[in-house]
Amino acid sequence: MKLIPYWHDTAPEFLGTEKGLVEGDYDVAVVGGGFTGLSAAIALARKGASVILLEAGRLGGCASGRNGGMCNNGFAQDYAGMVGRLGAETSLRLYQSFNAAVDTVERLIQEENIDCNFQRVGKLKMAAKPAHYDKLARSHALMVQGADPDARLVSRANMPSEVGTDRYFGGLIFPRSAQMHMGKYVHGLATAATRHGARLYDNSPVINIRRLSGHAHQLTTPRGSVAARQVLLATGTSAVGPLSWFRRRIIPVGAFLIATEPLSKEQLDSLTPGRRNATDTRNFVSYFRVTPDNRLLFGGRARFAGSSASSDVKSGTILRRSMIGIFPSLTNTRIDYCWGGMVDMTADRLPRAGEREGLFYSMGYSGHGTQMATHMGQIMSDVMDGNTRANPWGDFDWPAIPGHFGPTWFLPFVGAYYKLQDYLH
Repeated sequence: MKLIPYWHDTAPEFLGTEKGLVEGDYDVAVVGGGFTGLSAAIALARKGASVILLEAGRLGGCASGRNGGMCNNGFAQDYAGMVGRLGAETSLRLYQSFNAAVDTVERLIQEENIDCNFQRVGKLKMAAKPAHYDKLARSHALMVQGADPDARLVSRANMPSEVGTDRYFGGLIFPRSAQMHMGKYVHGLATAATRHGARLYDNSPVINIRRLSGHAHQLTTPRGSVAARQVLLATGTSAVGPLSWFRRRIIPVGAFLIATEPLSKEQLDSLTPGRRNATDTRNFVSYFRVTPDNRLLFGGRARFAGSSASSDVKSGTILRRSMIGIFPSLTNTRIDYCWGGMVDMTADRLPRAGEREGLFYSMGYSGHGTQMATHMGQIMSDVMDGNTRANPWGDFDWPAIPGHFGPTWFLPFVGAYYKLQDYLH
């Protein structure tokens, strides 16, 4: 079993990063080489800006390359709950931004000719309890009024047409949702960014940021320093650099995954006839999809812990047990990959983007980042040109999380709380 992301191991290696010193003057410096940063680099370079991108580790090495391979529309929360909290108009506007985000991914793939197995397979959200199906039905009744008119409910009796288990009590299909190979997507974005003139540096953590004037800053790395007239922070949960203000507002939560050996068509037809992205309604969520080479990729929260080799193995054992609980026929199936990564979770599980003290930023995607990160990279290029109205998250305040000053000492307590919620509700 390999303790590396399947996406990294099965994608071509990107060889276009810069090898020399980090130096010079640029129109824009992008900090972070995941989906947000790469998408923004493409958009900014297309406009003629001189762009440098600084990544602390490997391009796409964090959440962008360690996820479940899903490109889903829809909120992390149920739509009816969002309408109750934010109102119908705001909820509709935000939901439509997630719809647009999936469209942005598809458009960018087509425009830049990225070969990454993109498919609009749809998402199936599965009710883990009868009451959860009732909640899905309430959301569906509101969604079809404009947010997602093609969404449709699946009764428990009809679930066998979607998934080969009797574990769930019905579901809700989001037809707009898609999937792709995340490693190939990162490679394609990086290739496009360099083709348009952006200079990409990996293994170049930003260790100091000094404001020069207005939006202009000097950024220092171990490989040298650059000056930029504008800076975009696309760092997610990064523990590197002078970003304490952002860290106090993000909870880095581990997400863990396993991938089986390749399965036969007959096996896959029995497990997931429609090959949809599938996720359930629990806080300790389980989700799965089929990879391009016919493996079942199975992921979930597993544990509220960080990601490391030992932690990933422990979480992988829990995930394998969960997978077999849903699909007993996989009891003797070999697990070929096991890995983890950190998700940048906000308190309300909604992204944040805007400007603070002359620095532009976009992050906090809360496990729904593939499409929204790509979308916000494009949007932030417009915001940095002065079109602040393009930002769907611009009106949201972002208070610090009480008691969060750096180390996430509270994660075990958060995990215990969500386990209790799953038990009670």
